[in-house]
Amino acid sequence: MKLSNIKRLTLSALCIALCVVLPMAFHVIPNAGSVMLPMHIPVLLCGLVCGWQYGLLCGILGPLVSSILTGMPPAAILPGMMVECGMYGCVGGLMMERIRTGSLYADLYISLPIAMLAGRVISGIVKALILTPGMSFSAWVAASFVTALPGISIQLILIPSLIVALTRAGLIPARYQRAAQYT
Repeated sequence: MKLSNIKRLTLSALCIALCVVLPMAFHVIPNAGSVMLPMHIPVLLCGLVCGWQYGLLCGILGPLVSSILTGMPPAAILPGMMVECGMYGCVGGLMMERIRTGSLYADLYISLPIAMLAGRVISGIVKALILTPGMSFSAWVAASFVTALPGISIQLILIPSLIVALTRAGLIPARYQRAAQYT
């Protein structure tokens, strides 16, 4: 059984709303946005569950709606965030379409890091060539990986657990029908 388009749109809208709400909750702590990466969680979740088209849409609209409603991310950072988050959702969805190991956890732990890396690399390229020419490689690595390490860790733990919980609760269809699908 697959998700209907209505359910995909509903989940995508929920994820876009979470792109507004989660950063608001985290930004009460100074620098928590760039360390914990709260907006990335719903975008990655959307791509992995709903597919690449919905993940891409969520990744572009999430930061845009958040910026319009809350001023976060600021206008100077918004284009880079839209590129990065758009790639997270798109690549996450594409990987889940193509990777089928027979284990939901294995599929997620292959797809998720690929999406996370692709988003950071594409964002770095766009920033270096267009948005912030002259940005050094070391500055990009520091911002994308070192500072973000807590957020990366949260994503790698939380997102697969959420998807498995949603599957077990029957809110999203099981990827594999056999009894040992969560191994």
